Amino acid sequence: MSFSEHETIARRTNPVAGRGMITTPHHLASQSGLAVLRKGGTAVDAAIAAGAVLAVAYPQMCGLGGDAFWLVHDAARGTTRALNAGGRAAQAVRREDFVSLGGIPARGWQAAITVPGMVSGWGEAYAYSRDVLGSPLSWAELLEDAVAYAEDGVPMASSLAQWLREDTRTDAGDARNLQRFAAFRRIFCTAEGDPCAVGRRLRQPELAETLRRLAREGWRAFYEGDIAARIAADMRVHGGLLTEKDFAAHHADWQEPLCVKYRGLSVLNCPPNSQGMASLELLAILDRFDVRALGEGTADYYHLIIEATKLAFADRDRYLGDPEFTDIPLEELLSPEHAAAQASRIDMRRAAASVGPLDPHGDTIWLGVVDARGTAVSMIQSVYHDFGSGIVAGDTGVLLQNRGCFFSLDPSSPNCLAPGKRPFHTLNPPMLLDGGTPRLIYGTMGGEGQPQTQAALVTRIVDFGMTPQEAVCAPRWLYGRSWGEAVNNIRLESRIDGKVVEELRRRGHDAVVTTAFSDVMGHAGAVWRHPETGFLWGAADPRGDGIAAGW
Repeated sequence: MSFSEHETIARRTNPVAGRGMITTPHHLASQSGLAVLRKGGTAVDAAIAAGAVLAVAYPQMCGLGGDAFWLVHDAARGTTRALNAGGRAAQAVRREDFVSLGGIPARGWQAAITVPGMVSGWGEAYAYSRDVLGSPLSWAELLEDAVAYAEDGVPMASSLAQWLREDTRTDAGDARNLQRFAAFRRIFCTAEGDPCAVGRRLRQPELAETLRRLAREGWRAFYEGDIAARIAADMRVHGGLLTEKDFAAHHADWQEPLCVKYRGLSVLNCPPNSQGMASLELLAILDRFDVRALGEGTADYYHLIIEATKLAFADRDRYLGDPEFTDIPLEELLSPEHAAAQASRIDMRRAAASVGPLDPHGDTIWLGVVDARGTAVSMIQSVYHDFGSGIVAGDTGVLLQNRGCFFSLDPSSPNCLAPGKRPFHTLNPPMLLDGGTPRLIYGTMGGEGQPQTQAALVTRIVDFGMTPQEAVCAPRWLYGRSWGEAVNNIRLESRIDGKVVEELRRRGHDAVVTTAFSDVMGHAGAVWRHPETGFLWGAADPRGDGIAAGW
């Protein structure tokens, strides 16, 4: 695997470092994580510090009221572990109640029906960093920047301002106008009711106080005591279902990662209820083809990955749910035999019928870190839809997710709503290992687009020798449904050759051209270790507000 010299702007923006690298979708978060690395903190410490800043500066994507999934590679021990910090449904939920409502709302107090799991993930990961990896830093040190940014304020970044404009539109009905929630309006809008604009200072003093309490009392303070009590009290007043008992019962879980081979390399991801199984099945199918021979950016290249995506998604939608409630034949789905059978179903001349439309829209962040010891982290945080449920609970400053609205109400579905159940989760942080050494730490936000963008990064870097920055900057596509749309189609960035677009349409794809660097494609990132020099090459997405930074 070697890099070719592509004459693109991306070639001139590849950050390369020797002792550590972090990439996030917000520049302040990347700087906080890098500062932790320079102080001797581990990659896990840096991920927590950066994740906490993102919870303040990127609330449209993630926050204390959301979920998280991790992959952590321990270089000293040669092990990789997955951490599921996803929340479970409230014990008071009843499928029949939501059937009578006509579905699970996407916004409001009844949309916030799963416990926020992200903070428990930070806590479990920090305990591992301290007790196993030997971190010299305290828990409180990792939250310092997040507290300061919440208290003093951060300048509104372009992505936050864009989504805030979309979600405070008075002409779009309640689904979009989050100003109808008083706490949201008070924090994110001006006194005149206008959404805060790019460059305006966003202060969140109540969130700062919650973060200070976590720094002082430890992460369990989020699930036990006053914070949980105030969130639960707000739920009771407004007809929400989360209780103090739901918070107290929550726990994150360490798990064994799933793995498939791609070009002889090991690709790892999180097990269910994460859709990591779909991302891995997609790559296993592509491994049956000579992708390089197709040519990067050709109609054959896009057609193949889209068709393989349909097959992987069909398996995902048939089986994925909480493994504590349903059986999932993972060994079969990720076997070479199944990949070969799926590959044989692809017709390179014609698009297959689409799988049934879901709505795994996701506003999410992914971040990756590698430290001087070789420890690596791939981590993803989310509140699901942009700004989640829109509910800022009580006076905690915590914006609650709406991940539970992705539960099915169909009793035959493996993802059917039930008390204490984890929902089908789009979050899936991948990692690629070469002989047991992390070679590529990569990922993206974007719900349905996550497996597809992951495949784009892997094929472009492994098969075509692009640098990580080139692979992230290259034109992308998205097959599947996005927020508010009723049909599956394929969106293609306008930088894709028009002749390629027409050929895809000729093969039967419902192709729509978007902008050159479309936000709907998600904000991707990557860290790649050069196999000869050992240097770390980083990449951040121009579609977001982040940077890759190393030392």
